[in-house]
Amino acid sequence: MNEFVEQFIIESRDLVEQASGDLLALEHDAGDKGRLDSAFRAFHTLKGGAGIVDFTAMARALHAAEDVLSAVRAGTRPITPALIGDCLTCLDQVVQWLDAMETSDELPAAAEAQADAIVARFAEENTPAAAAQTAAARSMPSSWTLARAILEEQCLLLAEAGPEGLAGRVASAARAAANVLRASGRDAADVEQAGDAGYLIAAITQALTEAPMPEKASAPDDTAPRSFRVDAERVDALVNLTGELTVAKNTAGHLAKLAQDGANPLAAALAEQHAQFDRLVGALQHAVLSMRVLPLRQVFQRFPRLVREMAVKLDKSARLVTEGDDTEADKAIVEALYEPLLHVLRNAVDHGVESATERAAAGKTDVATILLRAGREGEHVVVEVEDDGRGIDVARVRQVASERGVGSAESLAALSDAEVIDLIFAPGFSTASEVTGLSGRGVGMDAVRSAVERLGGRVSVESRAGRGSAVRFDLPFSVMMTQVMTVEAGGQMFGIPLDAVVETIRVPRERIKPVGAAYAIVHRDQTVPVIDLARTLGHGKGADRTAEATLVTVFSGGQLGAFEVERLGARVDVMLKPMAGLLSGIPGVSGTTLLGDGTVLLVLDILALLS
Repeated sequence: MNEFVEQFIIESRDLVEQASGDLLALEHDAGDKGRLDSAFRAFHTLKGGAGIVDFTAMARALHAAEDVLSAVRAGTRPITPALIGDCLTCLDQVVQWLDAMETSDELPAAAEAQADAIVARFAEENTPAAAAQTAAARSMPSSWTLARAILEEQCLLLAEAGPEGLAGRVASAARAAANVLRASGRDAADVEQAGDAGYLIAAITQALTEAPMPEKASAPDDTAPRSFRVDAERVDALVNLTGELTVAKNTAGHLAKLAQDGANPLAAALAEQHAQFDRLVGALQHAVLSMRVLPLRQVFQRFPRLVREMAVKLDKSARLVTEGDDTEADKAIVEALYEPLLHVLRNAVDHGVESATERAAAGKTDVATILLRAGREGEHVVVEVEDDGRGIDVARVRQVASERGVGSAESLAALSDAEVIDLIFAPGFSTASEVTGLSGRGVGMDAVRSAVERLGGRVSVESRAGRGSAVRFDLPFSVMMTQVMTVEAGGQMFGIPLDAVVETIRVPRERIKPVGAAYAIVHRDQTVPVIDLARTLGHGKGADRTAEATLVTVFSGGQLGAFEVERLGARVDVMLKPMAGLLSGIPGVSGTTLLGDGTVLLVLDILALLS
């Protein structure tokens, strides 16, 4: 792709994000002049960029939206939900065009007709004036459209002079337009026409008159942070190399231990060098993984529009407020959060937020607030969705759980409210009485918990009757760097993620009792299923049942269990590589890494094994 066009696509996506946020804010606060000006500037700049790359259809569509926003700024047109919807539809079309350009490296073939549809949304229906406006826009010479867009951008910088200072400025602006045209490969006739100050005087005057007065540019700050774009593949390659260094570090530690066990005179020196190597690799891991991070804004920005549309579909009033969207996390975390967050937000709008009548009766504001926030707590990233709705109906959850055989009426009655709320994570559990476009399809919070725990995180829910509920995700900062505890089962070493380990215990064999075809142990007043790890993974006949049992108790997905192993190993920092190719379908294994002695360590998927 032409680098000029590639930069246009990147910048246009940022402007679409800015304009979308401004429009959604204006829908709830029509008097916010700052948001209105920001939205207008975003549309104006988008239009200018479209002109520079000679995308006249996109420029026409954006110009129609810009005219409407200009009328709002002038006080001749009010902000209405329909107007906001039309502007958002225009931005949706822009995103589709950008996607098409990114895929095909060409301007979309159907763009003219699509632009006509956008212009028609903003114009008065079936009026001669609207038809004439559309025809005039379509017949405008491409060189004029391009040069005008360039000049409008130039005039934003010259606006301090005002219309009265036009004469002294127009020649340099026209020359700038001609230079850009010439650099973009346009023919000499177009360049000459664009550089004609007289031909462009009207456009410049209009741009100067309509353009908002920009703030004076401040002196450049030499201490300001600088950034540059790096291809994601290069960052991933660096991460892989860091993983290899981690393996080398573990190997050095293994050799140092062998030297110490063999009373080698170099053992002390090797241990000292390994400790230094460990510190340096740890610092490198932190630096490299920080290059893979993305702000959660990348996923948060997709939801305000979706929440608005869900609320409209359900005839409710709700707005989404985001906080902490500059919080950073590994890109694998950020990219995987969309689906679980979408489901939680859908639940908040569908089940949590009351109707306008119910909110009024409860003394609440007409518009419900759903808060999506993020932050860092130590090495973890916390994401929360909180609403001010009705909260979770604990009695209703008990009733549905009883109807669906989750437990007996007596056992369910004995559960605390918190334990009942946790039942919403049961597979297929839903309190929806009918199937709609948003709920009742049996794809529930169990899918949310599974998705989050695949990332090494945990999900919890809090609810306050009549005041709302909050869903919390506790996530690791990175899914690639993790700590595991090694164990031996069936003569092979395996890794158990340390976050899932509760404790290790040794118990007499007679305490492990058969329960049907399985086994369990009563530990700390809880019945804990016991899984023979070797037998489950198909390695040998399982542990010797005449000896004392070594158990590793684990907790994942709301389930407590114990793995019987033959021997406990050490704690190891690893760069986890996901299973790929033919190995990707192996059940119970989440990834691999190399130990210091060169053997491959399979890291277990605890949730899959417990399920």
